[in-house]
Amino acid sequence: MENQRETFNDRPVYSLSEITKSIKSVINKTYTRAYYVKAELIKLNLYPHTGHCYPELVEKEGDRIITQMRAVIWKSQVEAINEKFIKITGEKLKDNISILCLATVEFSPQYGLALYIQDIEPTYTLGELMKNKLAVISRLKNEGVFTANKSLQLPLLPKRIAVISVETSKGYSDFMISLNDNNWNYCFECELFTSILQGDKAISTICARLTEIEKRKQDFDCVVIIRGGGGDVGLSCYDDYTLAHKVATFPLPIISGIGHSTNESVTDMVAFANKITPTEVAYFLIQKFHDFAIQVEEMQDKMLKYASDLLENQKNKLLLLENNYHLIAMRFLTQEKSKLENLQNVIQLSAKQYLTQEKNKLENLQNMTKLSAKNILENQKKDLQSLKEHIELLHPDNVLKRGYSITLLNGKAVTQAKQIKSGDILTTRLLKGTIESEVK
Repeated sequence: MENQRETFNDRPVYSLSEITKSIKSVINKTYTRAYYVKAELIKLNLYPHTGHCYPELVEKEGDRIITQMRAVIWKSQVEAINEKFIKITGEKLKDNISILCLATVEFSPQYGLALYIQDIEPTYTLGELMKNKLAVISRLKNEGVFTANKSLQLPLLPKRIAVISVETSKGYSDFMISLNDNNWNYCFECELFTSILQGDKAISTICARLTEIEKRKQDFDCVVIIRGGGGDVGLSCYDDYTLAHKVATFPLPIISGIGHSTNESVTDMVAFANKITPTEVAYFLIQKFHDFAIQVEEMQDKMLKYASDLLENQKNKLLLLENNYHLIAMRFLTQEKSKLENLQNVIQLSAKQYLTQEKNKLENLQNMTKLSAKNILENQKKDLQSLKEHIELLHPDNVLKRGYSITLLNGKAVTQAKQIKSGDILTTRLLKGTIESEVK
């Protein structure tokens, strides 16, 4: 007799395994073959110890995820798919790419629903990357910034360089060796801004480094972004709108060296200059110095030739002037010599007449001086005698003779009554003798 099924509220109760077995049966009956499925692989989830992958697949509308599903790629398929990807794209399978995969839909009671991927078409991934790339190019052109960085002026000698790279990368090493070991000993000042150079994190870190450089833009002449080569998938981050827009609108010229000749990214397109490799970037900068040096040498040659021609021309003019001045000088000297001879005769005659006149004047002046001196001495003698008589009249003795007296207080003459007071002893000087008296 069969076991009777358990019920609850008049409804049968099923075990979880029964439900999963039923789902598996439905899936197996419905999805009987492999299907081509397009999706976005956001995370590969490779387990190195087993070699298996458990990718996370999504479908988006804009930035919103509308469907998400787990997938499985066994080790043997992973190796085959990577071999194809390397051959066509230059790199292995990786995160954040659009894929077209051949997969079966399977349900495991233990692990749930999943797509079991058997193959992935690398050409589809390249096509999706190109579609996204063209959309970014169109957007930048519509915004009018696609050629903004190219329109900047690179300094005549780009000496101060901000380098975005990784210190341990071969590309950075090649760049620095080529730049510093140039045959002309041109000197450059480079400052490294370390950044991730591939994958989605490269977008944010490169943009962050550019923001740092922009804050110090007065310290640099240009920016170089350099990395080693890689396949198109490896360079997909350089087709990102955010990074390309940052480069296109950057206030300093940016020179890119981030791929090979077949890998021109949108970032390469909008940069001031795009070179195939980091070494080519170094050669580009060295050539700027070399071009200037050539111009300086050419200008130096032109200046030397101009100076030589000018000196030769002036030399010829001087020789001509010398000849002309010699003739003129001879004529001038002859004329002046004749003038001097005439002037000498005139001076001799005039000097003789002048000396005679001056001699007569001196004799007259001598006579007048003698007469005037005699008169002056007589007059002075009379004046002195008169002054002597006047002084004798003013002598105190002569004054006292006329009946006057001099009153002294403490040896000084008294001229006002207010100079004395009661009790003072006064001395009265007469012509002959003195009188002392006390003031009452």
